[in-house]
Amino acid sequence: MNDRTTEARADATRTTKTHAGGTSTTAPPELAVRDITVRFAGLTALDGVSFTVAPGSVHALIGPNGAGKSTCFNVLSGLCRPASGAVTLGGTELTRLAPHRIAALGVARTFQNIVTTQGTVADNLMLGRHALTRAGFTASALRLPGARREQREHLARAREIAELTGLGAHFDSPVGLLSYGDRKRVELARALCLEPRVLLLDEPVAGMNAAERARTAEVVAELRAELGLSVVLVEHDMGLVMRLADEVTVLDFGRPIAHGTPDEVRRDPEVLRAYLGTDATDATGEDAA
Repeated sequence: MNDRTTEARADATRTTKTHAGGTSTTAPPELAVRDITVRFAGLTALDGVSFTVAPGSVHALIGPNGAGKSTCFNVLSGLCRPASGAVTLGGTELTRLAPHRIAALGVARTFQNIVTTQGTVADNLMLGRHALTRAGFTASALRLPGARREQREHLARAREIAELTGLGAHFDSPVGLLSYGDRKRVELARALCLEPRVLLLDEPVAGMNAAERARTAEVVAELRAELGLSVVLVEHDMGLVMRLADEVTVLDFGRPIAHGTPDEVRRDPEVLRAYLGTDATDATGEDAA
């Protein structure tokens, strides 16, 4: 294990201890995206995208299908390397780091499609704790006292996170028996088990019914307040975006076309034309005239 990975894991462990009491005592660092350009076989997926996620804020990334939102998330989480530009978390550049090193520095994500394993909610959440485990394979396999103690601590923290995300009653339940909305929240809870400072949520309410969307919006708002997280949100549900986001960046064909508060963005003519449609009623709740 190299020095930077060791330092990153130690920093994640410190974050775990901070969160053990339920609240964070330090604000997350600023996440800065600067002039990111991504090309695939001659196609420009992102073209000079820049935005800043202020510590502890919710920053929404919106745009029509194919606008480059998922590509941007893949850059932030290390799954895609840009042709140019940089992403920094505090004073650390993330752009050339592997995904597991970015995760160790405090960036966790969910995916648009549900990605869970067989087993219980507890099993899935404990997978999220794996990166924070200090006991080696041998100590864990032999169930040495230190390894058992650490396992109990991680299980207790996983249960706390299940409670925070509304999954406490399902902690020992098989994931396959849960509703769609609950299974989406399992993925959210598993990401939180990494004790992130920045949480990337890729369409967290996609496919949910109205009640599930409302509950998930409440959970995200509560998590932001309770843990002091920064959240980057990709979402087509404009009601959720307007309710949760502090700032919004709008992409169209890989290029940023607007940035501002939700109220500013939903009235921007370029946004209405490219994404929300020419009739502003749905976006603003007011007549376009």
